[in-house]
Amino acid sequence: MDQLLHTMTLMFALTAVAATVGMFARQPLIIVYIVLGCVLGPYALGWIGESHAIEQLGHIGIIFLLFIVGLDLPTNRIKNVFRQSILTVLVSSLVFFGAGFGLGFLLGFDSREAMITALAFLFSSTIVGVKLIPRTALHHRRVGELVIGLLILQDILAVLALIYVASSGEPISPLAWLKVFGVPPLIVIGAVIGAKFVFWPLMKKFDVVTEYTFLMFLGWCMGVAFCAEALGVTFEIGAFIAGVSLANSATAQAVASTLEPLQDFFLVLFFFYVGTTVDPVLLWSVAWQAGLLALVCVLIKPLVFRYLIGWCGEDRQTSWEVGYRLGQNSEFSLLILYVAAAQMSEQASLAVLGATVLTILISSYVVVFNFKNPIALTDRLRVS
Repeated sequence: MDQLLHTMTLMFALTAVAATVGMFARQPLIIVYIVLGCVLGPYALGWIGESHAIEQLGHIGIIFLLFIVGLDLPTNRIKNVFRQSILTVLVSSLVFFGAGFGLGFLLGFDSREAMITALAFLFSSTIVGVKLIPRTALHHRRVGELVIGLLILQDILAVLALIYVASSGEPISPLAWLKVFGVPPLIVIGAVIGAKFVFWPLMKKFDVVTEYTFLMFLGWCMGVAFCAEALGVTFEIGAFIAGVSLANSATAQAVASTLEPLQDFFLVLFFFYVGTTVDPVLLWSVAWQAGLLALVCVLIKPLVFRYLIGWCGEDRQTSWEVGYRLGQNSEFSLLILYVAAAQMSEQASLAVLGATVLTILISSYVVVFNFKNPIALTDRLRVS
């Protein structure tokens, strides 16, 4: 406990300093967190321990992020977004899988390593995608709906990918398929019923107490997320369902804004943790492999999304913007690498890890400096 306390105090003190320098240097703060984590982590200065604890705390930020996203998406809108996104996700996944598998073989990976590389290529970052979306402007609500719809469907595919990787390539059992496709609808039904007959009646009776309102929303988010994980679904999908079940309410929109500082606190930890996983020396030894994987990702993903979304009827500007916002690998890619650690060589695993971090860095730069977002460094692009 003392070690964790030491780590947290040192980390946030230095993060505040680094963030100030980053603002003067006009750098996105996401980049600052990752770079600082790399510098202070076990592979560089070694000042930071307890990286696993930081990872777990950072995961809470992802859960809050998906909960707030759900609060902003009433059920009638989410139906329309999912209907439009399914074809895009399926076709893009085939393209990205093929690109990742082919690159794996090109880099000399064996068939299993190439398969895992391809799976890591499938997904875009929920955190980067959602964190950088303005939620106020009407146009960006549409962009946000498309981004979120694509990311949530990708998260469902990510659950399948994790099950496959954990099975070491063995056939997936019928029970595992049932967990993926049968359990989420049951969670949705349970959350909607619970919200109608338990959550909102309690809120109506005691909502004059602000502290109680805050705790009820927080408890609802964590409770549904916990139930989802216990039933074999991810915490993230559970948190999103929890948010959607409450979304048809003006109260939910007001509470979402009060949860954002708490969410940001934990997301700092997540990006810092990503930085601590990078070994600069070993990364340099696979720099060209990681660079090639990252380059192909940041070039092909925006292009594929742009034309698929455009084909589905969106205008050219919206299609390009969504494509660039999704032009990176995902935190799920890091999780896949973690689960598949025993199935890959250190060189192959590090190359994919380095590529994932590079795509997050590059994509963050592209979005922050070219599209409207909440953390832009110019007044013209900064929109909350």
